[in-house]
Amino acid sequence: MTRSFRMIGDLAPESPVVLSVPHAGRDYPPTLRMALRAPLASLAALEDRHVDAIALAARERETLLLQTAPRAWIDLNRAEHERDPLLDEGACRGSAASPKVRAGIGLVPRRTAGAGELWRCRLSATEVEERIAADHRPYHERLAEILAAARARFGCAVLLDVHSMPPIAGGRARVVIGDRFGRAAGARFVRRVEGELITAGVHHAMNTPYAGGHILERHARPGDGVHAIQLEIDRTLYLDRRLDQPGPGAAATTRLLRAIIDALAEEALTAPDALTAAAE
Repeated sequence: MTRSFRMIGDLAPESPVVLSVPHAGRDYPPTLRMALRAPLASLAALEDRHVDAIALAARERETLLLQTAPRAWIDLNRAEHERDPLLDEGACRGSAASPKVRAGIGLVPRRTAGAGELWRCRLSATEVEERIAADHRPYHERLAEILAAARARFGCAVLLDVHSMPPIAGGRARVVIGDRFGRAAGARFVRRVEGELITAGVHHAMNTPYAGGHILERHARPGDGVHAIQLEIDRTLYLDRRLDQPGPGAAATTRLLRAIIDALAEEALTAPDALTAAAE
């Protein structure tokens, strides 16, 4: 499987805000379908269902990376070493597995809560390494390249990593902002996102239950002017009642995402490091 993501916009970004949508892919290859023991429909539980449509509609001049391969094939928000020894022959058995890997949602997901075990047999080390080389590594390399170009042009780059989530049981939050507990982005950027959510009357939470994964850990360097925020959007805000297709709330959610992008761009362009870069 090759060309597992799309880049919309320029490699030399026209905005300091860079968008990433890593979990909305729905291009299920024949090799994946044949390996399934669970119904194909059960893999939708791993998707950030149609949040790519929201990001595409909200995007204007920002460069956007959009994964088209499904998360069931490889998870871009897991590190290369987060390989599941119960599924992957190449996983390192001697090291302690992360909670995500133990739960079956490592670099290649092994199970879902609804469907249980997903695959007929274990994956060879070569299979997983080919997916890393063809699909995981190129996405991250291109994202790093775009962020570096944005940082060089504007003096500041902000990665907005767009995800969606099922409704939080017993909770009011409809959006969760993740900044890895302050390590991935300057507080001023988080405040701008919070401000737009408050203006829209959308309840939000910070870092709980989603603080941001490998994408933020790998690409955020706030001290060097590269900030990253993960945005988890409740699917009931933009999908239909079956949580299957875009619904009546899609337009409002698109406007909200656009307002957040605009606020982040404004903050990036008025930050001291951006002003310094503009003067040079």
